[in-house]
Amino acid sequence: MSKKFKDLKTEAWMRFKGSQHIFLATGENDQPRVRPGTLVNFDQRFWVLTGTNNAKVKQIRKNPRIEFCLLLEEGGHHGCVRAAGFAKIVKDRDTKAKVAKHCDFFSGHWKSPDDPNYTLLELKLGEIEYLRPDEMIARKFKL
Repeated sequence: MSKKFKDLKTEAWMRFKGSQHIFLATGENDQPRVRPGTLVNFDQRFWVLTGTNNAKVKQIRKNPRIEFCLLLEEGGHHGCVRAAGFAKIVKDRDTKAKVAKHCDFFSGHWKSPDDPNYTLLELKLGEIEYLRPDEMIARKFKL
């Protein structure tokens, strides 16, 4: 791996904070569906906490492939990190509780980690496309 590539990958990863607003895409039949959400970067993994009956959960059950876009703004310039992979519905109660405890917004939506309307998604990424805010060409790399 070249130093230039390694530096780019490191720079892209540094864009991920504890929790950030993203646009998450899933698929419904042949139609992409995009919605805003919150990406949680915790324990060196990516998570989305959501309602069990939400359309995205139903879509992920049928097709786990996802993509998300994290918008970036720096010095009046815009860029983004796009990531593609798949979502896994987490059933393990200990993991659900650990992530819930980490998220300050959890209690505003669910009663406990055992709330039947709480679904935890783990996003497993396979590809990143990174557009620096001051550039015009995105760079893509596999993970």
